[in-house]
Amino acid sequence: MSNSTRIVRQAAATLLALASAIAAAAPCTAEKEECMRSVPLAGAARGLVYSTYSLDERNDSVTRALVVVHGAGRNADNYFRSGVGAAFLANALDNTIVISPRFASNNGKTCKDTLAAGEVNWTCVGAGGWRVGGPAADNEALTAYDFADEILRKLARKDIFPNLKTIVLAGHSAGGQFVSRYVMVNRVHETLGVPVKYVIANPSSYAYFDSSRPVAAGGVQPFADAANCVTYDNWPYGMQKRVGYASRVSEEEMKKQLVSRPATYMVGELDTLPIAGFDSSCPAMAQGVNRLVRGKSYTDYIRQNYGAQHPFTIIPLCGHNARCMFTSDTALPVLFPKQ
Repeated sequence: MSNSTRIVRQAAATLLALASAIAAAAPCTAEKEECMRSVPLAGAARGLVYSTYSLDERNDSVTRALVVVHGAGRNADNYFRSGVGAAFLANALDNTIVISPRFASNNGKTCKDTLAAGEVNWTCVGAGGWRVGGPAADNEALTAYDFADEILRKLARKDIFPNLKTIVLAGHSAGGQFVSRYVMVNRVHETLGVPVKYVIANPSSYAYFDSSRPVAAGGVQPFADAANCVTYDNWPYGMQKRVGYASRVSEEEMKKQLVSRPATYMVGELDTLPIAGFDSSCPAMAQGVNRLVRGKSYTDYIRQNYGAQHPFTIIPLCGHNARCMFTSDTALPVLFPKQ
């Protein structure tokens, strides 16, 4: 082989290696299988997530993480697009890992998702559903919040993300319900070694710590219609009859954790209509007539009764729409905090 041929081949090999390295370093932004990663869970189960970067390959460039939890439609692909769009607008795609976990469910009735091999089948709806940390349909010991715990643990691994400085866990609608209760019950927050912030957007309901509920005149009072709405204080609307992950944590722990952990509540200025899975049950209606009123009342309640200092932000011109909420100029600095 001549020297010139050898030089050409070495140059070609170098260029190919460089191209492969660049491709590996670029974020995956499609909502297809190429961006789907597997998260091993208890036993042989696994959860699936969309992610801009691998969760298992060392990445020195990632300094923040945004985990976006989907709504009742369990459309993690769509929420992944919204998270990626927000990261693009914030000029944060290169140094942020964007993750959207999928809480797939197939009960043959209400929810009929097609499950991948080994993927967890989460309980679809109700007080034991995935959105409030309930157990898997076929495994009482494995809950949706255990899945969230494992995602956070993976992100906190120093051998994989040595420069990670912040994790933001955000949820919209049913995902907002997921995050609003996870912030008060999870038992990994203080163990990770990486700060975690929580963003709760447009949920239909919240978990109250006592029998107080909002009144039209403002403030809260003992719920006057308890005799006709006997489930108003049951989980996930209150503390009674807690199931799943929440049953492992005491009320006092939940109060302390909610107050001490950084959370921002966001509601769209136009999210005032009973649409898109709006919870119109009696325990939900006891919290207010619409999502905007419920969000304002709940944040006032935890501030005045428990000393919480969490911001409540109204996002201008947004209704019940995750893309509008998460890509707004108001939300971007919250989702992608300065480092």
